[in-house]
Amino acid sequence: MAKERTLDDLFYETLRDIYYAERKILKALPKMARGAQAPELKAAFEKHREQTETHVERLQQVFDMIGKRAQGKTCEAIEGIIAEGEDIMDEFKGTPALDAGLISAAQAVEHYEISRYGTLKTWAKTIGLKDAVSLLDATLKEEIITDEDLTKLAMAQANKKAA
Repeated sequence: MAKERTLDDLFYETLRDIYYAERKILKALPKMARGAQAPELKAAFEKHREQTETHVERLQQVFDMIGKRAQGKTCEAIEGIIAEGEDIMDEFKGTPALDAGLISAAQAVEHYEISRYGTLKTWAKTIGLKDAVSLLDATLKEEIITDEDLTKLAMAQANKKAA
């Protein structure tokens, strides 16, 4: 008979997923910063890389709280999103639309992260991991702000330049 799976198990598996994703994002952000044309977008990617390092550290703390080793599990979603971003960099390199495309790719990443952190925060609350809730909430808020900042960059310059 198969072991009954619980919300604790789901929390752990999703934590592994976002841990993998964050580490993959850490590798992608420097490439995106190098590809960006506008100095403001380069700076935004560099700032988010620093934040992502903190996000990884917070996730490691959550793993510690549940008594598990911090270990990622391949996240096919982030693999696909990052591959799409790489395609945009290749196909639009040197064009006025590049930065708008990079922003769209970055926002796809942000939206994925927002959904994962929102879910993990809710589950942590449900299973009584109060300290994890605050760590996950801090990251969730930063991801939302990053998404909003990217929207402002797109609206202020990248989309107009691409048009």
